[in-house]
Amino acid sequence: MSAPLEPQPPKRSALAQWGAGVQSLAILLGTMWAIALINGLLLSNRLVFYGIRPRTISGLWGILFAPFLHLNLAHLFANTIPFLVLGGLIILRSLRDFWVTLGITLLVSGLGVWLFGSARSVHVGASGLVFGFFGFLLSRSLFDRSLPTLIFAVVAFFLYGSLIWGVLPLQDGVSWEGHLFGFIGGAIAAKLLATPAEPAARDDWSDW
Repeated sequence: MSAPLEPQPPKRSALAQWGAGVQSLAILLGTMWAIALINGLLLSNRLVFYGIRPRTISGLWGILFAPFLHLNLAHLFANTIPFLVLGGLIILRSLRDFWVTLGITLLVSGLGVWLFGSARSVHVGASGLVFGFFGFLLSRSLFDRSLPTLIFAVVAFFLYGSLIWGVLPLQDGVSWEGHLFGFIGGAIAAKLLATPAEPAARDDWSDW
């Protein structure tokens, strides 16, 4: 005798998920721009002090704050478009993937900068998250090996393939550590969120 199945909650439509994703991006970017305007116009850029200061106890708070702080509006604008495009590509697949990738990248990138960043420096900006999104999109295609993830990886690389040079210490004043560990954080998220491979079909006669 079988028990009746419990009713399953209705799944969110793709349109509803995309709407929630657009709202998430708008809130995150809106917060960054609001803070940048307040910091620049009213606080003489003093909030930058709350970024990541490597190997200082108080600098640990910067792991949470740094992505929302920028040196100036040009710095923020440079991060806004790739954050929107790459984050949007992840949301097209799954809003859950976006938030998990953001959270893992925030921690991995922030801790990497705190541990290995230059002494007496302050690191701010959302570029670590941008590199995390980029790393996720490229790595997901390696772990899932499905056509959709491959298409997203190709689009991401076509649009922002030159980002890969940002993980190297080629330019003064650029937090290459944040870029490198952000990319690693995105790859970790891709591995954790990868769809498990289907088990190979077995011949029942093999048990005899």
